[in-house]
Amino acid sequence: MVISSVLTMMPPAYSAPRPRAEEWWFGTWDIQSKVWPISTGKGVTVAVIDSGVNANLPDLHGVVESGTDVETGKGDGRADIDTLENGHGTAMAALIAGQGSGVGMVGVAPGARILPIRAQGGRAELADGIRYAVDHGAEVINVSQGLPDFIGCDNKTKSAVSYALEHDAVIVASAGNDGNGRNVPEWPGECPGVLAVGAVDHLFSPWVKTQRQPYVAVAAPGVRAGSIDRTGKFVPDWDGTSQASALTSSVVALVRSKFPNMRARQVVQRIVATARDVGPRGRDDLTGYGLVRPYHALVDKVASDAPNPVFSAWESARAAASTHASAVSKPQIEQSPGPAYATKRRGTLAILMAVGIVAGVAAVAVCALIRVRNRRRVSR
Repeated sequence: MVISSVLTMMPPAYSAPRPRAEEWWFGTWDIQSKVWPISTGKGVTVAVIDSGVNANLPDLHGVVESGTDVETGKGDGRADIDTLENGHGTAMAALIAGQGSGVGMVGVAPGARILPIRAQGGRAELADGIRYAVDHGAEVINVSQGLPDFIGCDNKTKSAVSYALEHDAVIVASAGNDGNGRNVPEWPGECPGVLAVGAVDHLFSPWVKTQRQPYVAVAAPGVRAGSIDRTGKFVPDWDGTSQASALTSSVVALVRSKFPNMRARQVVQRIVATARDVGPRGRDDLTGYGLVRPYHALVDKVASDAPNPVFSAWESARAAASTHASAVSKPQIEQSPGPAYATKRRGTLAILMAVGIVAGVAAVAVCALIRVRNRRRVSR
């Protein structure tokens, strides 16, 4: 009797097409049985800053909104121009909100909406893309791209990230795919305030190429994380932190849908605090605090003082920048002469006056002596 009443209280499972067998993370994360009955990401807009998204594909039917093309200033972002990987932006969008209507590609947050923003040219374009996303209602901003960076996060990107966080948006970015190579910090994942994601395989082992950097906060599936390309074809052999970032963005969308009044700060804290430790024991540079776990992010209690490395880094960077700006702009105050200076000045004037008097007396005496001598010369 008790069991029966408990079962009747459980919410019905979300009715959606079954994901493809290659989407192994659905089983790892218990998406269909445990996550979708709680949240599907409904009501949340996820901006995909990438190569554009092919909105005409059946697997993305009805979920791609009108966006923008920052690169050219023309177009609405609903066309994918990527020829290198034949549709990187489309693949990321499908991982997030695929509908399973074409080749059966289903996203982790099929209830979410996609805001496509084409921006791959560089720092300025990305920063403009972030601001556009915020101004057009994105609560989650996915940036599955990066560039090796030897100089650190630039001021324009920092400003755009701050703009997003101040407007309650979460920015998720790939950590980088060169961990077994030069392993150089990658922009924008390294920027303070960005939730940078590393990649793991189906055994939760860190991907061999995932970046080893202190800015890595969490990890997500990224090995054989297939998706559709811009033609709608399913590509099974894609590896990378790009996919890990997109899948994490979908989890952020799930949480934001379940807790619509929760601030971005708490959302990120919840994602980090409920991660499962994988890779080297404890927090590490490959997987951060561990594997993202959507179900736990939706139901676990998280302490208010749980670690929040993403926002802590952002606040520290802002404080340092504010201190530096204050020191540079602080006016130099002219010091007024003190008592000692006044006393010294009076003493100097007195000496000069005395010297002047003595010199004057001497001059008068010399003049008198000359006159006397002249008079003597005349009388002779």
